[in-house]
Amino acid sequence: MNEFFEKLEQALTSKATKVTPDGSEVKSVIHQWVNAIAYDESLFAENLGVTAEEVVKLLKYNDLFKDQNNFRAKLQEELLLKASAKPKFTFIDLFAGIGGMRLGFQQNEGLCVFSSEFEKNAQNTYQKNHGDYPFGDITSINPSDIPAHDVLIAGFPCQPFSHAGLKLGIDDTRGTLFHNIAEILKDKKPKFALLENVKGLISHDKGYTLQVILRTLTQIGYSCNIDKDIINHGTTKQIQNEAKKMVMKSIDFGVPQNRQRIYIVLWQDGIIEQFKYPTPLGIATKVGDILEKDPAEKLTISDKLWAGHQRRKAQNKINGKGFGYAIVDENSIYTSTISARYYKDGSEILIAQKNKNPRKVSHREAARLQGFPEEFQPDKSNVQAYKQLGNSVTVTVINALANQLVKHL
Repeated sequence: MNEFFEKLEQALTSKATKVTPDGSEVKSVIHQWVNAIAYDESLFAENLGVTAEEVVKLLKYNDLFKDQNNFRAKLQEELLLKASAKPKFTFIDLFAGIGGMRLGFQQNEGLCVFSSEFEKNAQNTYQKNHGDYPFGDITSINPSDIPAHDVLIAGFPCQPFSHAGLKLGIDDTRGTLFHNIAEILKDKKPKFALLENVKGLISHDKGYTLQVILRTLTQIGYSCNIDKDIINHGTTKQIQNEAKKMVMKSIDFGVPQNRQRIYIVLWQDGIIEQFKYPTPLGIATKVGDILEKDPAEKLTISDKLWAGHQRRKAQNKINGKGFGYAIVDENSIYTSTISARYYKDGSEILIAQKNKNPRKVSHREAARLQGFPEEFQPDKSNVQAYKQLGNSVTVTVINALANQLVKHL
């Protein structure tokens, strides 16, 4: 953190402490406040009586604020990933990870006005790159405290619902993290939302999970590309068939990774009739495009690990499982999907090398596989960098979705 941010925290800690939610850090409130002031947006906890005038007064008293343009420039000065100086819309970033979804929307001139992420290491990486330290436990944050926004984006965990559901509406989702998203949508009523999840959400609990999610969103005033009649009266199979059209592949958007995710685009009833999902870019991909010229020797896997990979693959073939390591070279069109467990043994993506054992991809190569720009700085920890990048979204896919979505704002 630079000296300017340290001074901001010193000046505002006393005031921010009074409205910091359980499970969040005081600096999250401070970072939200100062960015809101820099861009003339709503402050967190304004409904509790916090005003921009009071915060600016404190900043001026500490010689930290001259005028808005100067203040905004100071905040952006050392940021690795900068927002537009004149953003065209606002969004909030929930279950934010390291900010892959944020970045895709920011690249389309969006301004993030609130972020939330529970995991401490991811929070630190997020702050290092975006300048904000995300709020923590979303279950402890009152939706009415969250600033107004045009778009809600979230990559939420996939959790099962009670089979007593489909009767109580939003209450069906209580006890799950999706419930918090639904409550925020119900309270803040953003024009659009983008929910990202693993492709397995479609088949999770035989389609019941997805059905509850979509019925809940329908009942609080949102539409998606699946007809409401199907959502409310159709079978889970019908919903699943339609949801498959919301699956997008990273390889279709310029990165050589075979990653598939479902992206549910939602809008307030009546804003549009249908959302046109982005079409593949038609860019030829090659693993060699993301590889470093001089990879570190430590990336080459040991004789013991390589022998273990080969042994397990042979045994799995005998057992009819078909699972094992996946090896590619610079001419391969794509890699397998990088996952949060990649740090363990690298089995899903091994790079072939001449006259030596294969190697794992580096942190930088993993970031490139997820479409992050070169300015992005992964966590310095080997374990955390791979975990965070494996859990992230592909930025180029989000960029394409955001580009389509902002046409309607």
